[in-house]
Amino acid sequence: MNKPSFANQELYHIYNRGVDKRIVFLDQEDILRFFQSMNEFNSINPIGSIYENSFRNQLGNRTPKLITESTNTEKLVEFIAYCLNPNHYHFIVKQISDNGVSKFMQKLGTGYSNFFNEKYDRSGSLFQGKFKARHINSNEYLLHLSAYVNLNDKVHKLSNNNQLGSPTPKLIVSKTSWDEYVTSFNDTTFCKKDMVLKQFTDGLDYKRFAENSLKSILDRKDMLELTIEN
Repeated sequence: MNKPSFANQELYHIYNRGVDKRIVFLDQEDILRFFQSMNEFNSINPIGSIYENSFRNQLGNRTPKLITESTNTEKLVEFIAYCLNPNHYHFIVKQISDNGVSKFMQKLGTGYSNFFNEKYDRSGSLFQGKFKARHINSNEYLLHLSAYVNLNDKVHKLSNNNQLGSPTPKLIVSKTSWDEYVTSFNDTTFCKKDMVLKQFTDGLDYKRFAENSLKSILDRKDMLELTIEN
């Protein structure tokens, strides 16, 4: 599949999975690191090493600090929604700087792969080639895709009992922006939700839409070409 030509202020569905469908998030530290990378690498300026800046002396029994706001306001993309599953991820992003999507994904993929390979004493590619991308060219596509991404753990029948913050972090299976949409409807969060949520009266209204939309997507596997195989 050819990537679209990325343009500022346009929306894109970005996704990829582990090479050979391998697990890329093995524990809580992994998923925290990837999520922090989503924030810190989203800068037009180099940031150096996340490990050196934020994780030195925080491994072992200590949980890495989760940073939700970057100190650099000049971002490459805006996140609209995301999901992180054991062997793949989905993003909805808006490009806000020239070549922002490509620059961000290069930083994210390289940075996290280096972290993972060092931690688990492996080498080589972690993800299955370059990231995949589709242009989101209609409001209908955006709304249904937001449901698919926010509820992606249900698409793949993953347990909700082991979300980030579970008392059993080794069993963590996914992290999504669902709670930002449903329980933090009017709050400032990691994602820029306004373009979706302004079309709903409250979190419950969006929740009803998303759950009904997901049922339609699961009933029609080809709907909007959203799915990614496990």
